[in-house]
Amino acid sequence: MMYDRFDSYTFGPLHMVVLGVLLIIPFWQLFSKAGYSAWWSFLMIIPLVNLIALYVLAFSSWPSLKRTA
Repeated sequence: MMYDRFDSYTFGPLHMVVLGVLLIIPFWQLFSKAGYSAWWSFLMIIPLVNLIALYVLAFSSWPSLKRTA
């Protein structure tokens, strides 16, 4: 009988939910503090779109900094 060592390490729906929550919570705070809608944090679970959103967040001027200046 052949044993596949990856059988016990499957990436299931529960893992996806946990990973999604672990990504969404910090980005929710980050987008809120930057002055953007916190709902943008849900883009972080979509591959390639998350990179674009991260670059927009990093290189654009933040609305929260415009209000204080």
